[in-house]
Parts: sequence; structure tokens; C-alpha cells
Amino acid sequence: MKRWWIYQKERFPVFGHGPLIMAFSFSAVCYSSQLRGLETWPAGRAALVAFITSFLSFLHLRIADEFKDFEEDSQYRPYRPVPRGLVKLRELGWLWAITALIQAGLAWWQAPALLGWLALTWLYLALMSREFFVRDWLKARPFTYMWTHMLIMPLIDFYATACDWAGARESVPSGLGWFLATSFFNGLVIEIGRKIRSPDIEENGVPTYSKQWGMRNATIAWLASMAATAFCASAASIKIHFAMQAGILLAVFLSGGIFLGTCFLKNPCPKLSKRIEVFSGIWTLFMYLILGVLPLALRILTKS
Repeated sequence: MKRWWIYQKERFPVFGHGPLIMAFSFSAVCYSSQLRGLETWPAGRAALVAFITSFLSFLHLRIADEFKDFEEDSQYRPYRPVPRGLVKLRELGWLWAITALIQAGLAWWQAPALLGWLALTWLYLALMSREFFVRDWLKARPFTYMWTHMLIMPLIDFYATACDWAGARESVPSGLGWFLATSFFNGLVIEIGRKIRSPDIEENGVPTYSKQWGMRNATIAWLASMAATAFCASAASIKIHFAMQAGILLAVFLSGGIFLGTCFLKNPCPKLSKRIEVFSGIWTLFMYLILGVLPLALRILTKS
């Protein structure tokens, strides 16, 4: 167990990812319930299934990366757990199989119709793991590589919302598209934010957007992704009658991102590149809370 504890600490920190995934999944079921006209907290079972399934889906993403990047990691990042022999790829394969069975069992428990949507998520992840069978072509096009892989985010989010509406034996609620678009651009914010680095900490053989696009272009892309997220979130907030409050909060957070990005371009030091990564996580956390938990909580408090 000790080596698995070390693995999660290095590659998939439970206590680091857990709160973000919980906000991600709970906001999805909250947003779905609001689209359905409800002003009560979602069913506990729907929230539980959405959280556990989402958590395991993100774990699957990490496992897929371990397989996909094994040769590259062995050459350039031998300090990582799999190349240095802490855990084996075969063991990770068994972990994926066991957790996939857990996901399937939860889907059946909540609503058998969920199994089809879960299978769609698995299928897309499998294609991602094989680089859509055009690995070299994608590697030569970082932007295309990024957005094709980020499409998994709205798929996972869609499944989380389905835990609410499918669990209630209803059809897809109208207006869900903007929420899924928000999820997609949030994924870009995190992806770009964690791969913007100062020249001092760039690693040989490790592709980062600051290295591939240049620090200025990578930072602009990060800010543009936040702006796109804010736009989609604003449109999504209109669907649940929370536009004014969301607009104010989004403007505050977006201003903070612009300030941080400007500071980094003026002084591209390791400390500020780390802050960009941390801010990306905070941005995503609050984005989901603004759309899902906060408006529903205010409605429930006002009603009571």
C-alpha cells in the first residue's frame, strides 16, 4: 500500500484533486436540476454517483497518460513512478479495469441508461490513448492535439449531469450546451496553465506551451481560454437566471487572471509560473461553484 500512496501523491494527489472534482461533479448535477426547474438540492445518490464516476474518470486519464507517455517518460523523466519501477503498467491496467467495473455498477444502480453514456466516455478515452491513430501528426500540431484531448472534459461533465436528469428518468434538459462549452474551455485553462513555465524550469524533452508557442503566445492563449470560459459561463448563467451575479464574479476573477498574466510576462520567474498553475485550478473551482452550487444555494436560502 505504501507504494500506491506514494504514486497517488506524485501523480494523482487525492486530497488535491478531490475538492476540484467534487465541485466539478456536484455543480453539474446542481446545474442540471436548475435547468429542470427544481429549487432543491439534487438527490444524494445522483451527487454520489456523479462524484465517484467523475473521480475515477480523471484517474483513468492519468492511467492513460502513463501508458501513452511511457517511452517518453523513460527517456526524459525517469524519476516518475512508472519508469523508476514504483508501479508497473500491468498493475495500472488492472486498476483501470477494477475502477471501470465500479463505474458501470454505479451507472446501473442510478439508471441503466447511463451505461450508454459511460461507454461513450470510455470509447473517447480509448481513442485518446491511441492518439486517434495519428500520433505523429498530432504531436506536430500542439493546438490540435490540445483541443482534441480536451473534448473529454465536456463528455465527463455531460455524464455527471446525466446522473441527475437520467436518474430522474427525464430527457436532456434544454440549455445544457453552454455549460458543456464552459467545461471544455475550463479544461483548456488548466491544460495551458500547468504547461506555462519560466525558462529556468523548462525540462529537456518535456513539451510545454511556453516552449512550443513562446511565453507570450502561451500566456495570451491562457488568457483567451479564460475569456472564452467566462463568455460561455455568462451564457450558461442566463439559462438559470443568475446572469448579473455571475457577471460580476466572472469580471473579478478574469481581472485577476489578466493581472497575473501581465506580471508573468514582465517577470517570467518560476514563482509566477507556479501561480498561474494554481490560479487555473482556483478559476475552475469557482467557475463551477458560480454556475452550480452558489445560485442553487441562494435560491434555497431565499425560499426558506
